[in-house]
Amino acid sequence: DKLKPLPGDQPPLVAIIIDDLGHDRRIARRFLDLHVPLTLSLLPYGPFTPQILAQAQGNGHEVMLHQPMEPNEFPEVDPGPGALFAHMPADALIDQLNRNLDQVPGLKGVNNHMGSRLSTSSERMRQVFSILKKRGLYYIDSRTTAETVARSSAELLQVPFAERDIFIDHVDDPAFIRRQIERLIKRAKRQGFAVGIAHPHDNTHTVLKQMLLQLQAEVQLVPASMVVQAQMLAANARAEAAR
Repeated sequence: DKLKPLPGDQPPLVAIIIDDLGHDRRIARRFLDLHVPLTLSLLPYGPFTPQILAQAQGNGHEVMLHQPMEPNEFPEVDPGPGALFAHMPADALIDQLNRNLDQVPGLKGVNNHMGSRLSTSSERMRQVFSILKKRGLYYIDSRTTAETVARSSAELLQVPFAERDIFIDHVDDPAFIRRQIERLIKRAKRQGFAVGIAHPHDNTHTVLKQMLLQLQAEVQLVPASMVVQAQMLAANARAEAAR
């Protein structure tokens, strides 16, 4: 099921999302100083989330909420403050999500932090998406589990949706990160667009800085919302073709 590239001669679109921001102002600043349209995903209660948010928006970067969600390994693995849990009553889950969204004013979308348990529950994901729909936000599924039901829940509620194609730095090693960025470029060329998720690591910053010229020669780096739009157009085109 290969996606057809989008019409036109535009270069493939690539969104790189930097997750887990909010604990370290120094590394956030270094990513901002690359002066390319990275998308920053901020934890709702990170000690430096407000400062990083202000800097990011001051530099014209798109910002997302990095929403903590229950992983399969809970309680051994703690998703952190503001997390959504499968056992929560609907009202409590919706109330927590609204409070979290209010921590990141001006955000454009949401992606999940952990969430291998919560994102397999259609009921819970529909509750999440009902709030995102009201607020006009997109959702990007980080795909922390192959069993995720986020796509079908988003389609049901007509929430703008995309999913992560490549994790760039789950191995914090420069050679590995370089290979993953090359995979991201290849995926974008095949599909017409791709989403990469990275983390605030020094190695990631260093390799990204070294590869910027190559990236910009082969793809167009764009905010995540533009890839969401491209994925939605491609999905609609596929649905039309299947009729």
